[in-house]
Amino acid sequence: MNDVYEKLEALLKSLGVKKTELRIYRLLLEKKKPMRITEIQKELGISERSVREHVLSLYRKGVLRRNLIERGWLGYTYTAVSPSEVLENIKESLIKKINELEKELKGPSGQGN
Repeated sequence: MNDVYEKLEALLKSLGVKKTELRIYRLLLEKKKPMRITEIQKELGISERSVREHVLSLYRKGVLRRNLIERGWLGYTYTAVSPSEVLENIKESLIKKINELEKELKGPSGQGN
């Protein structure tokens, strides 16, 4: 299974996911429990601001999920999306972008250039 994670990380890296983002994703995969920004920061020893930026980026890319928590304060916990779901998200995103580009190339006349 470790080999699968390495292949997934290589794919994510080729799609522009940063090294620190991969560390965060792997941590959340391994922990298998929701974590707050401060918990991730302490575990990896990187600045809270950096963790916030990378977590938001991963969330927008569909690699992490977040849940709102209310305990006298508002905040989020983050969990890793399963590797199979990440692959499905990547596939859907690429197909959508390819279809959009094909439409543009065909232009209003419906023919390619």
